[in-house]
Amino acid sequence: MAQGKIIYVMGASGVGKTRLIDFARRKLDGKHPVAFAHRYITRPLGKDAENYIALSKGEFELRKARGLFAFEWQAYGFAYGIGIEIKTWLKAGLSVVMDGSRAHFIGERASIADVVPVLVTVGGEELRRRLTRRDREDAQAIEERLRRAGEFAIADLSLLTVDNSGPIERAGEAFAAIIAAQAGER
Repeated sequence: MAQGKIIYVMGASGVGKTRLIDFARRKLDGKHPVAFAHRYITRPLGKDAENYIALSKGEFELRKARGLFAFEWQAYGFAYGIGIEIKTWLKAGLSVVMDGSRAHFIGERASIADVVPVLVTVGGEELRRRLTRRDREDAQAIEERLRRAGEFAIADLSLLTVDNSGPIERAGEAFAAIIAAQAGER
């Protein structure tokens, strides 16, 4: 059985990665050898639509010290991790969809084998509208996220891009097709 691939989803905060991942999860619903990883985050559970596991800083550091993260990074004052369970899923022939970080990807690209990088984009004014609508940050934090949105250029020949500026169905279908194609290549 061939090992699966990591489908590494990234994009600026507010581009709609969570909605795309949720759309693809529902669309694919076990029809392809794909597993969707959840993130461990040192952010308390709130209004987020994301299905993540909230950890205290102490819990996160303990898990990190014990080697329980396949990937981990820092952003916006929080720690993020993807659990080592994805290694088992990959060995079992499943491709793994994960919500990652552009900065982490750039820094770790050389060490991530069998990866399909997917960049989710959205226009600048639409991004501002979405960040404001989700009501998670104050105006200053939104400006910081907008500034950071343009900071990272992903220079990877295998990079795939999904424009999520329009209806979720359009971008969601395109994203689900990418996942299905990548999961079916083994």
